[in-house]
Amino acid sequence: MDFSGVKKYIIDKLENELPDNIYYHGLDHTLDVLNAVETYSSMEKIRSEEDIIILKTAALFHDIGYISQYYNNEAISVMIVRKVLPEFGYSLKHIERICKLILSTEIPRKPKNIFEKILCDADLDYLGRDDFYLIGVRLLREWNENGINTSLREWYIQEIYFLQQHEYYTKSAIKLRDSKKKFFLAQIKELLENKV
Repeated sequence: MDFSGVKKYIIDKLENELPDNIYYHGLDHTLDVLNAVETYSSMEKIRSEEDIIILKTAALFHDIGYISQYYNNEAISVMIVRKVLPEFGYSLKHIERICKLILSTEIPRKPKNIFEKILCDADLDYLGRDDFYLIGVRLLREWNENGINTSLREWYIQEIYFLQQHEYYTKSAIKLRDSKKKFFLAQIKELLENKV
């Protein structure tokens, strides 16, 4: 498996083919998820190099579908994976694992194994990080420019619902991110009570 070739391919695709109105689901997010996958794989003691490459490849491809369409992008991502990865030496078995990982990030999430849990946690790692609000503003702008017209108040209401429903699945993400996520939830509730 030529992971370095795959990474170069994805970076090139996202830099050159992503629509201009994608502010959240872009290269920064993809590399952020890749970094979080590496962190959580290590913390969860994933030792197999093959498993780690599969996870990292799924992280790189999980949002590539946004180059084609805004909604149901996971299905497009899976199509791209099946078309592209054989060129990089990935077997059909590897490709099917990667496709299942990508599909596990669809909402509502129901990860079935540790690998799906790692990718799902990595995908929403920012919910419990200091850059939560900065990244959230990018997503709000992206929504508004892609037909999901949302005021700041509506955004906060949706964030409350989302944060209340969201759960981290791995012990690592719970340890690193859950308390700060709960802190942000309390902050947003307070903002709304003060009628922002």
